[in-house]
Amino acid sequence: MDGDLGDFLRSRRARIQPEEVGLPSYGRRRVPGLRREEVAQLAGVSVDYYIRLEQGRGPGGPSRTKSGGVSDAVLDSIARVLRLDETEHAYLHAVARPPKKRTDRRREAAPRVRTGIQLLLDSMERTPAFVLGPRMDVLAWNALADAVSGYSRMAPARRNVVRQLFLEPQGRDLYPDFAAVAAQTVAHLRLNAGARPDDPGLRDLVGELSLKSEDFRRLWADHQVKACMYGVKRVRHPVVGLLTLPYESLVLPETPDQTLVAYTPEPGSETAERLALLGSWASSPAR
Repeated sequence: MDGDLGDFLRSRRARIQPEEVGLPSYGRRRVPGLRREEVAQLAGVSVDYYIRLEQGRGPGGPSRTKSGGVSDAVLDSIARVLRLDETEHAYLHAVARPPKKRTDRRREAAPRVRTGIQLLLDSMERTPAFVLGPRMDVLAWNALADAVSGYSRMAPARRNVVRQLFLEPQGRDLYPDFAAVAAQTVAHLRLNAGARPDDPGLRDLVGELSLKSEDFRRLWADHQVKACMYGVKRVRHPVVGLLTLPYESLVLPETPDQTLVAYTPEPGSETAERLALLGSWASSPAR
């Protein structure tokens, strides 16, 4: 997405105070955090070089790679100065050196989940599980995941975790911890967007959400990036009540842009019992 590198660098230097990196804090600062000149000094690059990098005008000089992009050494040095964590560091590399844009602007066909993966999902009878694509579309699911989230009753365009969270009327009511879930979801989507800067579907999704949701627009502007591969979500289900759902995510080796997500409640827990009840309810002919 255009401007991602500059916006990301500005957001990260704004959160670091001069005294944190051994610089004197003097004079009135028009913006919070480090100045561009200070980042350049600490990273060991020229001020002009860093400014060009932050403005997206393309760096020149000896710090370029043979292909014309900024070098690993410079990016690593900037990451050190800005105190980026491992995920942010990888994101910086991705947005600083995006792949060449494709000349073929036709939209990609909808991603398909292999038959073997669907069979694997179906075999997980006591575990809600589903597969997400890079735009966080729900591509496949098993019966218990359907009972939890109702994917089969959604139109295909609605089967998107981010769109459901921010644009569906029940999105906010579904999660008791809406603020935390929303922040994590947007941070994960931005990470995916950094790896796929020329994905027209991602551009359209971000544009739609930015236009229609003030919450999304604010969180997207924060430039947080995070790989949300495990954790705990609480879901308020209309039939069985509150579900506390630990989850684990596995990137599928043959299709690394697809991720299998499984909810893993503790056996014998109240949530596990409620899921068993939900599975029975979902399969009941009287439903």
